[in-house]
Amino acid sequence: MKVALAALGGGPGDEVITQGFTFVATWEAILDIGAIPVFTEIDETLNMDPADLKKKITDKTRCIIPVHMLGAMARIEEIVAIAATHDIPVLEDTAQAAGATINGRYLGTFGNCGTFSFDSVKTMTTGEGGMIITSDQDMWKTMSEYHDHGHDHIVNPGGRGGEGRRFLGFNYRMMELQGAMGIAQLSKLDSMIVSQKSNKKRLRDAAAGIPGVTFRTLVDAEGDTATFFAFILPTKEQCQAVNVALGENGAGAINFSENSWHFYPSWEHLHKGSTVAASGWPFAEPGGKRRVVYDPEGLPKSADIMARTLVYPVSINMTEEQLATICSALKKAAQVV
Repeated sequence: MKVALAALGGGPGDEVITQGFTFVATWEAILDIGAIPVFTEIDETLNMDPADLKKKITDKTRCIIPVHMLGAMARIEEIVAIAATHDIPVLEDTAQAAGATINGRYLGTFGNCGTFSFDSVKTMTTGEGGMIITSDQDMWKTMSEYHDHGHDHIVNPGGRGGEGRRFLGFNYRMMELQGAMGIAQLSKLDSMIVSQKSNKKRLRDAAAGIPGVTFRTLVDAEGDTATFFAFILPTKEQCQAVNVALGENGAGAINFSENSWHFYPSWEHLHKGSTVAASGWPFAEPGGKRRVVYDPEGLPKSADIMARTLVYPVSINMTEEQLATICSALKKAAQVV
């Protein structure tokens, strides 16, 4: 993420728009280049709300980062169209949605570039690390050089160490062993998604009996990776009651409104402006003046949706026993609403 933002020229004085439901790494990268994160609401896709995006764009907006959360797509075509009217680049955070598509077109290819994560909990993993894709040759060249200390990668008689440099960079290289693992994983991705879709369907069918339940909006159901199964209850109280029942039957779900890694109101270090820098950077200028202050209650629509949403991770090799336990718990939970 930081490599892509750097290649787009982001830095102090810029604003970068992303959403309030994402992993902390998205906005950490924004702050790390010196820009200011601006957060939008989510909608029932559990991703960026295009209507709120329009309200957050200013003349300081350098980039827009929609995040394809929990294995499924944001309204990326609408987002790209909005960005185009303002001549703002779009960086797709596809960390949780490798292999997802809209009408057969892969996520990560709609914006100027797409970033991916291959850490240990992702469907396609190399243990750690990630990847950026782009069709822009110049941007690819800049990212390739930046992630390797700025080395220009031009073939030279001296071999490694003889390169020139157009700019400074840093070391974000993936090991060759991880790259080999990634290539092998990529060849299995389609079959892994097929397995996840089968498992998710069983969970969805079981949850359908819960009174008032609705399911996450999918822009293209066929293109879903089925990495997660999300369902929404009419009220926060009903959501809590259902999850208590699920837990009592050995299958408690995740409520991301209570999750400190992925949801805006829970990012206490963001709201407090916590940093290891003695100067207070990047939350404060030298001298201590705060650059930005965030209101934990600043995204009420997102807070309402997340408080009513329950999620199960869907893995490739869920055992029959695991599936049966969750399905049984979902059917029993239907009786408490």
